[in-house]
Amino acid sequence: METEHASRPAAEAASQAKPAWGPLARAENLVVIAGLAAMMLLPLLEAALRAFFNKSFFGSSTLVQQLTLLVGMLGGAIAARENRLLSLSAAVNFLKGRSMTVARFVGGAVAAAFVVFLTIGSMQFVLDERTDPKIMAWGIPLWWAQLLMPLGFALIVWRLLRHSSARWWGGLAAALLAAGVVALALWPPGGAEKWVWPALVLLLVATFAGAPVFVTLGGAALILFWGDGQTISSIAIDHYRLVTNPTLPAIPLFTLAGYFLAEGGASRRLLRVFQAWVGWLRGGPAIMTALLCAFFTSFTGASGVTILALGGLLLPVLLAAKYPERPALGLLTSSGALGMLFPPCLPLILYAIIAKVPIKEMFWGGVLPGFVLVAVTILYGLTRVPWNRSTPPPFDLREAGRALWEAKWELAIPVVALVGLLGGYATAVEVSALTAAYAFVVETFVYRDYKTPREVARVMTEAGLVVGGILLILGVALGFTNYLVDAQWVAKAVDWAQATIKTPWIFLLALNLFLLVVGCLMDTYSAIVVVVPLIVKLGEAFHIDPVHLGIIFLANLELGFLTPPVGMNLFLSSYRFGKPMSEVSRATLPLVGVQFAAVLLITYCPPLTTLLPNWFK
Repeated sequence: METEHASRPAAEAASQAKPAWGPLARAENLVVIAGLAAMMLLPLLEAALRAFFNKSFFGSSTLVQQLTLLVGMLGGAIAARENRLLSLSAAVNFLKGRSMTVARFVGGAVAAAFVVFLTIGSMQFVLDERTDPKIMAWGIPLWWAQLLMPLGFALIVWRLLRHSSARWWGGLAAALLAAGVVALALWPPGGAEKWVWPALVLLLVATFAGAPVFVTLGGAALILFWGDGQTISSIAIDHYRLVTNPTLPAIPLFTLAGYFLAEGGASRRLLRVFQAWVGWLRGGPAIMTALLCAFFTSFTGASGVTILALGGLLLPVLLAAKYPERPALGLLTSSGALGMLFPPCLPLILYAIIAKVPIKEMFWGGVLPGFVLVAVTILYGLTRVPWNRSTPPPFDLREAGRALWEAKWELAIPVVALVGLLGGYATAVEVSALTAAYAFVVETFVYRDYKTPREVARVMTEAGLVVGGILLILGVALGFTNYLVDAQWVAKAVDWAQATIKTPWIFLLALNLFLLVVGCLMDTYSAIVVVVPLIVKLGEAFHIDPVHLGIIFLANLELGFLTPPVGMNLFLSSYRFGKPMSEVSRATLPLVGVQFAAVLLITYCPPLTTLLPNWFK
């Protein structure tokens, strides 16, 4: 979201020439491509053997889990190589001249120091595991795969230092500063507990200077464990446990499917479908924008890819229909995350994993609330229809049929994904592998959007980069969450809420306001890992249905895409359309109010969420 979701604009905003990386970069790309391909093929082989021969492929599940670790660590290293790790500080991307140089230097050096400790903690974890070696599959020791963690973090350290300055001596100075921070942490004068607050302040400064999100979360966990005298290898253990979760491979595989669609010609074909079927209506361009963005985001994972892929196509359509530029910009920016509640969107899967809720129930639970958010966005768009616009062309059944026929293979993708999973015919990982393979075959061999292996490799590398950024955040965020649990912050928060808030209705209102703040300050994926364990306990205390609680949580985070300072759609829209952040924020403000009203409706009308999961149990 992963880099993450803001990867491209962050890279552009850095404005400095990237260093040449050479053969190592090519090798990393090839390994990530091979890892994603194996992740896609092994679950399909497992499903085929089970269906036709009642057999299983020995070690398939374990191999896929370790391949997720491989893609996550190398993808994160590639994101660092390309200077595309997600940062919490959007402001740093708009700095220029000496202020940008200083911010890059400070952020890079301090971030590198913290990642050194993640490297050390990971190595301690591997050495501990090596003393009692487990077998992964086919006699391969598990610690061989776990060794990817310290190697990946070490690569990230090197690249953070390389990007901290455009000159070699600047990079050397950053390395010396990082070494000083490491030395002070290893031998703190007067004991570590006296340096916790100064270290947290230093981390905050680095965050504002552009340090990546995973450094902010992992650094906070490191400092807190360090101050309590606990081993830092616990963060590496948490990272490994989350990234190798049996269900987690669905996230990189659905991301891969989304990238096959986004980087091919799917956006043009789907635009033609929606334009033919609803473009002739009054307000048709607004309807088309909301529906097409929701369809696309359900597969690209609310990662901002929707705005990057569709923005150049949809904004001219809205302007040609005489929509004023500001409402058109606001409508398109706010529509970019509309599909977040529709299956198989990645946040639904991740929430189900962290909250231990069945994925199938989360998928059904998001359908009606998702349509509510789409509907209110469309209604707002209809209120902005210009009265002086030219008469739209009449509905052309022949063109509608041709458009539908041309895009039929892509329109079938939701059927492929959802029938397998919701019908109980396959696991989430197998369905995600099938979806990725289907998208690859359709875009490559049916539509021939990818004409050479080089183009396919580029798309798979891009998907691996995004996955790596996401998994770095998720893994270290779990370490931070577990510290909060161990320190009994979660239990104290539950006790305080029960003593202060007397009714579920007041609790839900307070929850919405709290989650709006969370959405303003955290990206979606880290928010899920850090905040969900807290609200799940609170939900249990107030007897809130866990699926309903999850949809409320995700609906609020959907609003977080539109709220500064970490409103990723604001940032991406500003980059994509060349508009100041302030202008984009003003354009989306009415939509924030409209969608917040819809979130309150979802909150206080539980049947919208619970009806379908209960119906299809």
